[in-house]
Amino acid sequence: MDIRAILMGLAFAFMWSSAFTSARIIVAEASPLYALSFRFLLSGLIAIGIALAAGQTWRLTRGQWRATILFGICQNALYLGLNFVAMQWIEASLAAIIASALPLLVALAGWILFREKLGLVGIIGLFLGFGGVALIMGARLTEGVDALGVLYCAIGVLALTFATLALRGASSGGNLMMVIGLQMLVGSAVLSVVAVTTETPFVNLSWTLVAAFVYTTIIPGLTATWVWFLLVNRIGTTRAATFHFLNPVFGVAVAAVLLGEKLGPLDLIGVAIVTIGILAVQLERQRT
Repeated sequence: MDIRAILMGLAFAFMWSSAFTSARIIVAEASPLYALSFRFLLSGLIAIGIALAAGQTWRLTRGQWRATILFGICQNALYLGLNFVAMQWIEASLAAIIASALPLLVALAGWILFREKLGLVGIIGLFLGFGGVALIMGARLTEGVDALGVLYCAIGVLALTFATLALRGASSGGNLMMVIGLQMLVGSAVLSVVAVTTETPFVNLSWTLVAAFVYTTIIPGLTATWVWFLLVNRIGTTRAATFHFLNPVFGVAVAAVLLGEKLGPLDLIGVAIVTIGILAVQLERQRT
């Protein structure tokens, strides 16, 4: 893994993790699904405009179309939609910790469903990672955290696990920025239907809302997705996923700095355990 790939991975991990904090700011000031649908619409149109300017076309392979639709529904509509709704009731740091189980779930699915080899270190990493998440969840639930919000985040990360397993078809074959734009429009279309049928629109226009919305649209929404696809094409999905071990650390750190969310001793211990577990799993998968 060269220095460029390392820098890309660090940048992706930070951008992806910071999205929970900016989302928490947005849902406090606007309807979650309406705001997210509009964000995807803007991000998608920007991405398609960039793609057309770069000479990319709509002519995707059949595998790209299938994976683009799946990714748009699973990541954008289900994962992010459920997280936006959940963060009306739970803290950004907790949502980030739940989402950090993604590489553990991907490794578990590969081991059980696809018979991928996973050595002793990887198996220990799985137990550590899920144990760390359980430790944090147990501590939060005893403090009265909203169980429905936790359930939404859990369902969302399962949907993202499925999307990640389908990622290879969307990241190969060229037209990368066009693929990114189209999968965002898919998410926008699905969420707009759900928003109209389930939400009453409201917005409290403020500079914090505008700043969070612009940041979420450009950085985690567009730039992080673009960097992730580039990283996968450069070093492969397994090696790229190694950088997810930084997500719990970055996620809780950004939430603590910008939102003032407090972390108890069990939270800090749990984050450390999850981080070690994720790293162990990804290094073992990379070795095998």
